[in-house]
Amino acid sequence: MNHRRLTLLALGLTMTSLLGGCVGQGEYDRLYEVNSSLTAQNKDLARQLEEERQAKLLLMKGNMSGETTVSGLQRENAMLRSQYDKAMADLRDMETRLASLEFGPVNADTNAALEQLASQYPQFIKYDAARGMLRFASDLTFDSGSDQVKENVKEAIAALAQILNSSAASSYEVVIEGHTDSQRISSRTASRHPTNRHLSAHRSISVISELGKLGVSNDRMLAAGWGEFRPLVANSGSGNTPANRRVEIFLARGRGTGTQGIEAPVANTPPTTTTTNASDDIDITK
Repeated sequence: MNHRRLTLLALGLTMTSLLGGCVGQGEYDRLYEVNSSLTAQNKDLARQLEEERQAKLLLMKGNMSGETTVSGLQRENAMLRSQYDKAMADLRDMETRLASLEFGPVNADTNAALEQLASQYPQFIKYDAARGMLRFASDLTFDSGSDQVKENVKEAIAALAQILNSSAASSYEVVIEGHTDSQRISSRTASRHPTNRHLSAHRSISVISELGKLGVSNDRMLAAGWGEFRPLVANSGSGNTPANRRVEIFLARGRGTGTQGIEAPVANTPPTTTTTNASDDIDITK
């Protein structure tokens, strides 16, 4: 519209001058300058119009992108909610099963085998005979923020599998509990382990997977993840407490299944309950 209006104005000025008689050189030069100026203005207006058109297109694309982002976030939120609900249902099932188990001293043969295992791998394992429990230091068993069992601890897990598959220990159920400190999960690992609860449970499942590959029956093993909620020592202000990062493996007998074969540890041998000190662990964060 502006382009047409400017062109008509230039033509009008030209026609007016021509109809008025002969045009002198000075008038001709003036009209030429006016025409050149109007032409330049016309080009500038055309450029502004194109810029406005491009800006409008970008705005429309931005709105569409924003709508797509919101839709994606809503789907992701629904997926996370579903995962959370399932995790809570699994937790309730786990707590019910745990309530049906009795933890305590194991029979003498199994106790001796577990003590031997802990003494063979002291860098990885602490043994609590009174509770029938092995404690693996997470920092030595897993990389920071990972649920993949390190190669250097697989030999110890293989030795544990041999004990669990022995006739002396075959009647025990195996409860594997993961624990973390209270340090927040980093963005690097949050997609796989949204919370410390997830990370601790995933580590328990990884240990079960390793034992399962070695012949331990899967229907004997239960995975639990306590996250930061069962600390051995008080969590620090930063949440970085290595002593709380651990995997504990309990041998338990279901209630009502009898206690045949269960004996207290050998007389005059006190239970070797040990607690890992924070200074003894490698200080690795997630």
